[in-house]
Amino acid sequence: MSIKKVVVAGGGVLGSQIALQTAYCGFDVTIWLRSEGSIERAKPKLERFKNIYVDTLEAMKTDPSAYCRGLAKSTDLSAEELDELKQKAQDAYDSLTLTTSYEEAAADADLIIEAIAENPEQKIAFYTELAKYMEDKTILVTNSSTLLPSMFAEYTGRPEKYLALHFANTIWANNTAEVMGHPGTEQEYYDQVAQFAEDINMIPLKLKKEQPGYILNSLLVPFLNAGQALLANDVADHETIDKTWMLATGAPAGPFHILDIVGLTTAYNIVVMNPESKDPDTTAGKIAKMLKEKIDAGETGINAGKGFYDYS
Repeated sequence: MSIKKVVVAGGGVLGSQIALQTAYCGFDVTIWLRSEGSIERAKPKLERFKNIYVDTLEAMKTDPSAYCRGLAKSTDLSAEELDELKQKAQDAYDSLTLTTSYEEAAADADLIIEAIAENPEQKIAFYTELAKYMEDKTILVTNSSTLLPSMFAEYTGRPEKYLALHFANTIWANNTAEVMGHPGTEQEYYDQVAQFAEDINMIPLKLKKEQPGYILNSLLVPFLNAGQALLANDVADHETIDKTWMLATGAPAGPFHILDIVGLTTAYNIVVMNPESKDPDTTAGKIAKMLKEKIDAGETGINAGKGFYDYS
C-alpha cells in the first residue's frame, strides 16, 4: 500500500510539527482535534512552525550552520532551490485540514498518527471511538512518549496494523522517528511505517521489542526528572541547574529549557502516572505540584511564550 492521506490526531507541540512536516513532504494531511477550542489553539502553533521553516530555509542561503536535515536532503542548494522549499513550506501550511469529526478524518485515511495527551484513559476513549470509522486499510500508530502500544492494541480494532512511531521535538532539525511494534504487530505494517518515516525526511530508528520510553525517552526522562527533583527539593534554581549541565557537558540546553520545548503539560502527565505523585511530601508530589502551578498560570512552555523561561 502506498500511503497518501495521513491524519494526525492532536494539535499539541508534536502533533502540529508532525502534521506540518508530513504536508511539507507532499502528503495530504488532516488534523483531528477534540473541539473548536483545540482548533483555535492549534492554529498559532502551526503558523509558528511554518514561520520557523521559512526563516530557517532563508538562513540556509548564507549560514551553513542553519541547515536542518528534515527540511533539505542536501547542504548544497542554490538560493532559487531554497526559495522553492520556502514556498513548499507555505503551501504545506495552507493545505492542512483541521476537523473535529472522526468520520471526516478517518475517511480514506491510509495512516493515522495519534498524538493526543499522555493519558491512558483519553487514548482508550479515542481509539474506541475512532475504530467505528476507520477503513480496513488504515494503519494506526501512536506517538506516545512513554506508554506501550500493547496497552492499547485491543481497543484499536486492528492490533496487527497498530504500532508506535515516536518523534523527537523540533523534528525538522532532530529528524528521528523511533519505530516500535508490539507482539501482535505484523511485519508488513511495521515496514510500511518505517518507509513512511523515511518519506517525510526522518531517520527511522527500529526497535526490536517494546520498551517504555523507546530509546530516546529511556535516556531523556530520567535526566529531566533529575533536574526537576533538584528544583522541587530547593537544591538550586532552574537557571543554575541548566547552567551547570551546559557548562560541564557542552550541551546546548539544560533540563528546564528542554522541558519548555517538550511542554510542561506533557511533563505533568508523565509525572502523575507515578503513584507517589499523590503524596505532596514525596519528590514526585513536589514536582507534580510545581508543574501544575505553572500550567494553571498558563506557563506551559515555549509555545505559550513562557515556561520556566520567558520567550515573549
